Amino acid sequence: MPSGKEIRNKIKSVENTRKITKAMEMVAASKMRKAQDRMRQARPYGEKIRRVAANLSHAITEYRHPFLVTRDPVQNVGLILVTSDKGLCGGLNTNVLRLALNRMKTWEAEGKKLQVTAIGNKGWGFMQRAGAKVVSHVIALGDTPHLERLIGPVKVQLDAYMRGEIDALYIAYTRFINTMKQEPVVEQLLPLSGEAVGSAQTKWDYVYEPEAKPVIDDLLARYVEALIYQALAENMASEQSARMVAMKSASDNAKNVINELKLVYNKARQAAITKELSEIVGGAAAV
Repeated sequence: MPSGKEIRNKIKSVENTRKITKAMEMVAASKMRKAQDRMRQARPYGEKIRRVAANLSHAITEYRHPFLVTRDPVQNVGLILVTSDKGLCGGLNTNVLRLALNRMKTWEAEGKKLQVTAIGNKGWGFMQRAGAKVVSHVIALGDTPHLERLIGPVKVQLDAYMRGEIDALYIAYTRFINTMKQEPVVEQLLPLSGEAVGSAQTKWDYVYEPEAKPVIDDLLARYVEALIYQALAENMASEQSARMVAMKSASDNAKNVINELKLVYNKARQAAITKELSEIVGGAAAV
């Protein structure tokens, strides 16, 4: 049995760890509320532009944007992977990385080539270790997503699609369901289709000013940027929720460990007192 001093030192160490995890839990709870508000504010815009894009995919127009044209067969695939910059958020990153890896293996088995854009330090490091072709990345985004920092790395994939270097573009991120549940998903960004962005009941015919090409080009570029921003906002809300739950679990586990160590310390202290009393009684009897 370890000595009383060793047990006291261990109790103190676990108590210090519990203070840290409790503080991180409170910080994550504060950030989670802000991230959820930001995500909910972005959702109406995302849903509205989805409906516009759905109508546009069914519109009767002579100009068809490359984003709306399905390419067959698909030989080259692009993937935008959204993860967090920091850890200590449970299985959040592990789940989305596992899903992305399984999808990558499927594409590889089908003979498709892959190029990756990594948003977040965890995904960037994972893709480098996995030997994937990383064409662009962005890290250290902080607690607030900024679209201007995302445009550059994402534009690399969009330009590759326009040049025909990739035939389909996907995005992998963690969708926020509620505080206790986050779901990793892989969604197709390009090519767009009415079924992918939303169902249109009727076909629409628009009047474009000055002409269809610049209007559709700008609209679809904004649509893709909105989807990526929404995915990042969802991922950040999921990250803070998962971190809060993980830190609460760590704090509870530390409390249980402290109680168990205190019990062991009391037993060791009681055994030491009993031994001293026995020695005193034995010495008195010998005299």
